[in-house]
Amino acid sequence: MPDLLIELFSEEIPARMQAKAADDLKSRVTNGLVEAGLTYAGAAAYSTPRRLALRVDGLTDRSPDVKEERKGPRVDAPEKAIEGFLRGAGVARDDLIERDEKKGRVFYAVIEKPGRSAEEIVAEVLEDTIRNFPWPKSMRWGAGSLRWVRPLHRILCVLTREDGSDVVPLDVDGIVSGRNTEGHRFMAPGAFEVTSFDDYEAKLKRAHVVLDASERADAIWQDATNQAFASGLEVVDDKGLLAEVAGLVEWPVVLMGEIGEEFLELPPEVLQTSMKEHQKFFSVKNPKTGRIERFITVANRETADHGATILAGNQKVLSARLADAKFFWENDLRMAKDQGLTAWSDSLSNVTFHNKLGSQRDRIERIAALARELAPVVGADADLAEQAARVAKADLASEMVYEFPELQGLMGRYYSDAAGLPVEVGAACQEHYSPLGPSDDVPSAAVSVTVALADKIDTLTGFWAIDEKPTGSKDPFALRRAALGVIRLVLENGLTLSLDRFIDAQLVRHKGHLIDGVSESDVTDLIREIAEHGVFGAAYRTLKAQRDGAETGGLDAMQSEVPDKSVDLLAFFHDRLKNYLRDQGIRHDVIDACISMAGNDDLALLVARARALQDVLATEDGENLVQGFKRANNILSQAEDKDGVEYSFGADPKFAEDPAEVALFDALAKAEARIAPAMKDQDFATAMAAMADLRGPVDAFFEAVQVNADKEVLRRNRLNLLSSIRTTCLQVADLTRIEG
Repeated sequence: MPDLLIELFSEEIPARMQAKAADDLKSRVTNGLVEAGLTYAGAAAYSTPRRLALRVDGLTDRSPDVKEERKGPRVDAPEKAIEGFLRGAGVARDDLIERDEKKGRVFYAVIEKPGRSAEEIVAEVLEDTIRNFPWPKSMRWGAGSLRWVRPLHRILCVLTREDGSDVVPLDVDGIVSGRNTEGHRFMAPGAFEVTSFDDYEAKLKRAHVVLDASERADAIWQDATNQAFASGLEVVDDKGLLAEVAGLVEWPVVLMGEIGEEFLELPPEVLQTSMKEHQKFFSVKNPKTGRIERFITVANRETADHGATILAGNQKVLSARLADAKFFWENDLRMAKDQGLTAWSDSLSNVTFHNKLGSQRDRIERIAALARELAPVVGADADLAEQAARVAKADLASEMVYEFPELQGLMGRYYSDAAGLPVEVGAACQEHYSPLGPSDDVPSAAVSVTVALADKIDTLTGFWAIDEKPTGSKDPFALRRAALGVIRLVLENGLTLSLDRFIDAQLVRHKGHLIDGVSESDVTDLIREIAEHGVFGAAYRTLKAQRDGAETGGLDAMQSEVPDKSVDLLAFFHDRLKNYLRDQGIRHDVIDACISMAGNDDLALLVARARALQDVLATEDGENLVQGFKRANNILSQAEDKDGVEYSFGADPKFAEDPAEVALFDALAKAEARIAPAMKDQDFATAMAAMADLRGPVDAFFEAVQVNADKEVLRRNRLNLLSSIRTTCLQVADLTRIEG
């Protein structure tokens, strides 16, 4: 069986595209080969800045012959039907055979497709792959129509057998396949021939090209860490940067340079960000002090002066960059010490957050107000929480963050410390953006948690207020991420809070700005009443009653807008929560059963209920009880529909005739005595266990008792008993939503 070697040689491929491009080459070629009837033993793809390569081992020599019988119309069918069948099958009338079947004689076409050589199939598949390659961006060059990420120069395509190797003939827009490739652009210019993958890889290495990106990355890291260790330093780990740098060089040469003494007092994050984003340098720190003192750069060639000229040039460019950072840093520090952070916060009144939601300054005011309301629930000092919220975004106006947007939040902490603000405020400045994703750390300090919650809830309510919700895969304002952030902040900090109250309050603040005729007093009074009553509806009714006879147009406008938005946003939280809990192994129907219960805006209690229900359903008693509940509910629902009445007026034990019926009455009374206080104490595990204990009496009841008895008194009493089962179980969770 032959082995296949493919190389597509071009001008430099962007590093960020290389890994996916190699995977795309492998999948498209191998899938195409298999679809055409070839099989193979294994395949591997490779990439360098100037080439994509693919090896396919153990390829079959040709595709198998195929013989297919295709059933056609009856022999006496209209001529046009027969002609259509002939065209579709690609055969002549004389090639048809006739067979007797139940409904008469039928035409069959025997279609024979001879196998094709591997060379023919490879050429066809590779041309299609090249012409339809899924580059994120591509270009045309010269007079041809071919598009590639950068001009494509060579196509190497060789089949290697035990008796030698052959070029697979291929011509794509004048680029003719061959067995030639090139080594390093500067250290080994010129073309050379290859006969197999092993020959290809070995000759490339002699020509100063390391084909495997992982091998280049390993070599870079090993050499970098060795050089740093020799100087008593260590390289700051950055796997993303390592992968990118490995994609920038074919022959990595690691060089360690020095950072000017005047820049060493810059925050290490500033040094690291500047070097990574602008120069693709690794940071090298002193483990004793944590200071960034040197850098690692990776050259793409060896030089006679061992990289001295390269290092000198890099250090010159870096110094110029860091000089700007130093100027910004010192200027910002001076302003923070002299004027505090409020001057920056005030200046954000000139920065638009969203054209419908006002400026960043407007947003800060809303977040500060909400943070103060959240603080007691979270366990934070209200004054500190409000103070932190008012300065948390001040660094957006700093020169350093303007230059390095990646450092927002972190610089806020530095500036807060410089301004002499409490340490809790500085921590909130840095941490209030978190968590940014499912794996990001979650703040635990009370003030930080408070401001982070206020920030995210304000974002969500704001965009809900203006009907800018995520649609499908589109989420331009990262609202799904914000909702997940709220969920993680609540759950991982063990917070018990009713989201409804705070969603309603913040929607009122937004709608007060958006709806004409709403006064500041309307907003203030509504928020005060929401804090008192917990939800918008009760707050609205209270104010309406207080203002009997007075103008309430603003309130009425709010009433028609806020509740629907609030319900919709809470449903959005529940959808995000479902995804979050599914990843933790909690069944979707269990989550739905708990979301259906009252108090579902308290996410911590909702999750506690869901975990307890999942645990119970994992037991035999729990699983069987659900079946008993559903049986009781189905019988009861059918009877209520038939009779046009609701059987919920209380069953009487004195009408019980069967011992199993009496036992069920006793079991329900005992369960209720345990469930009611457990639910009051939010002890869901105890409540669920009490519910599961009903399994035996419920099963025994259905085995021994006929619910729809002939005597009407017995029937009504037993239906009311089923209603007691339903009522008792539904206190704990909506078992109607449990599947199975």
